[in-house]
Amino acid sequence: MLSTKFVSADEAVSHIPSHCHVHLSSVASVPHCLIEALCRRADAGDVCDIHFHHFHTEGPVPYSEPRYEGIFFDQGFFVGPNVRANVNAGYADYLPVHLSETPLLYRSGAIKLGAALVNVSLPDSEGRVSLGTSVDCSPAAIECADLVIGVVNPNVPFSYGELIPLSAFDYLVSDASPLVTAEFVEPTPTELQIGKNCAELVEDGACLQMGIGSLPNALASQLEGHRNLGLHTEMFADGLLRLIKKGVINGAEKQIDRGKVAASFLLGSKEVYSFIDHNPDVLMRHIEYINDVRVISSNRKATAINSAIEVDLTGQICADSIGTRMFSGTGGQLDFVRGATLSEGGKSITAFASRTKKGRSKIVPLIQPGGGIVTPRADAHWIVTEYGSVNLYGKSLQERARLLISIAHPDDRENLERAAFERFGPHFLMA
Repeated sequence: MLSTKFVSADEAVSHIPSHCHVHLSSVASVPHCLIEALCRRADAGDVCDIHFHHFHTEGPVPYSEPRYEGIFFDQGFFVGPNVRANVNAGYADYLPVHLSETPLLYRSGAIKLGAALVNVSLPDSEGRVSLGTSVDCSPAAIECADLVIGVVNPNVPFSYGELIPLSAFDYLVSDASPLVTAEFVEPTPTELQIGKNCAELVEDGACLQMGIGSLPNALASQLEGHRNLGLHTEMFADGLLRLIKKGVINGAEKQIDRGKVAASFLLGSKEVYSFIDHNPDVLMRHIEYINDVRVISSNRKATAINSAIEVDLTGQICADSIGTRMFSGTGGQLDFVRGATLSEGGKSITAFASRTKKGRSKIVPLIQPGGGIVTPRADAHWIVTEYGSVNLYGKSLQERARLLISIAHPDDRENLERAAFERFGPHFLMA
């Protein structure tokens, strides 16, 4: 009976009506064959007014391009590099939301889903498939959508945590396209120093949250002497995989999911994807679990390490935009900031290079007009640059300014001191 559900990609998407909101599985596991089939429908003039929703995606994004204006409109929950230009040109859009709340958008009807399009693994002996490298908010989408299409792909690893019965799908499509990969990025000397400064704040037995890229890789390289670290994070990649294989990350002191890695989506090398395949020590869970402040804080020494685009002298953290230009999104930063803060012995750390690649200070008197405050100053705790680390918790505005100036680039400190003097008055003096 299940075999009758298998159809071509073109047949499957022919059932998606116009004026419809569509969920896509994301990051490395985007159902590109269904997107291509929808584009063929659009080129034939057979569909219009389709709104796409997803976490950040990798690979081609034709649905955000000007040629499909009025036919497709992308409204992602995070802005990746592949849609950034089109979002800032108005051909696509960003929907601000904490990632922990994305399932609620669907379940509450704030976004009424007409269709959910997801990549899945080959089924197990019980007729269940895995969402593989990208669970995100797809379980809620499958639950709420009027039409559910699964792309059964042998390259999608079978990960534990959230298994979906084949009976949940209206149509199935076979595809063997490889998942998008991202190779290990070697950190710069500046990033290595930032990593060293962060590592000094990480205690043995800490439960980590961090992202991917050269800066997280730098931190991972500085944690090899630590013991019994845990991992409860939105995503991880090759840098953290190295620590898992060396036994540095073993989850031995976690209070929940003890001995297991818990994440919601991945982007890394094929080695990362192979590692989670049929691995009972890895749980790929839905985002409302991974990013739940109560779940995060249940592990002692939860240590959240996030980044920033700008931090002003009072500790306001801009992490989603450069002025009015969207760069990424709210993501799960505040979910983990608050979860770590509430954890017994937990720490919230914001780490970044003191200057941009163009030489502009990231510690600034004021956030650029239009810039989004992702972490309010009341939630800002540890701030780390290559010049050191400071804790803003329990500090007044003037005390925060002094501390932040002390870890700014030395060539920027005089201007920052002048700005603080103008803001706080002549009694503001650096120690």
